[in-house]
Amino acid sequence: MYYDQETQVYLDGAWIKASEAQTGLYSQTLHYGNGVFEGIRAYQTDDGPQIFKAKEHYERFLYSAEVMHIPCPYSVDELIKLSYELLDKNGFEDAYIRPLLYQGEMMTLQPAEKSHLLLCAWEWGKYLGTKEVRLMTSSYQRPNPKSTHIQAKLVGHYTNSIMATTEAKANGYDEALLLDQYGYVAEGPGANFFYEKNGVLYTCPLGNILSGITRQTVFEMAEELEIVILEKHFTPSDVYKADGAFFTGTAAEIAPIKSLDGKEFNKPWKETLGYRLSELYQKLVRAHTTHFFEPAY
Repeated sequence: MYYDQETQVYLDGAWIKASEAQTGLYSQTLHYGNGVFEGIRAYQTDDGPQIFKAKEHYERFLYSAEVMHIPCPYSVDELIKLSYELLDKNGFEDAYIRPLLYQGEMMTLQPAEKSHLLLCAWEWGKYLGTKEVRLMTSSYQRPNPKSTHIQAKLVGHYTNSIMATTEAKANGYDEALLLDQYGYVAEGPGANFFYEKNGVLYTCPLGNILSGITRQTVFEMAEELEIVILEKHFTPSDVYKADGAFFTGTAAEIAPIKSLDGKEFNKPWKETLGYRLSELYQKLVRAHTTHFFEPAY
């Protein structure tokens, strides 16, 4: 699904075939989850493939590495350049790019002195598909922000998402909605959450969630469309009364939500603010604008 015999990846300074790549069995990332990554999309445009908000993604990538004490000898510009080379070597225009910075051999609970950089890409549709998603409130909570670096995109964090998604699907739902330690809505597995009520969008404030790059793009588009977004704490009961709701994320883009815990929202998706934003988002990511795209190298 992710590669074939001709797929090229970048690993530790060299371009090699994905099928020939090797890694160590004693990596601290493999054993303890101490690694950082990003999910980035490139889109076909009239100017060729363009990587959406590459600068913001790689700035977060380096921030994540720094707070986890993982050395990364690459700059943002170097990583962007390598990402365009990755697309070119694999003939991709629409693609999902995955940078992964993982640790070398280390079995103690201290960061390893050596790290490894992997850049790979594959063609990937919207993560949640195109249908309206049915959510359940998860029994799992998001990690307490005092227990880790919530604003960093860490490999180990995603065990929480795997458990929540698996639970939701086992109960007949499409996806989960996780709460924080106080019972307020936080986010979905790998996606931020918005709901609409009486012409206003609501989303939870930063603190217990990853500050998503697509989330920030929604704020920018909403300002352009004169849509009000309020950041506040709210409960699943507040969401039950919503007119509409959606997830945001690089992999999911803007994903429509049909219901929470079996309670359907008041408006059809195509009559919601989320739908208007999703239509603008698709136009935005396929139109070469220097505000959002980094130029190809």
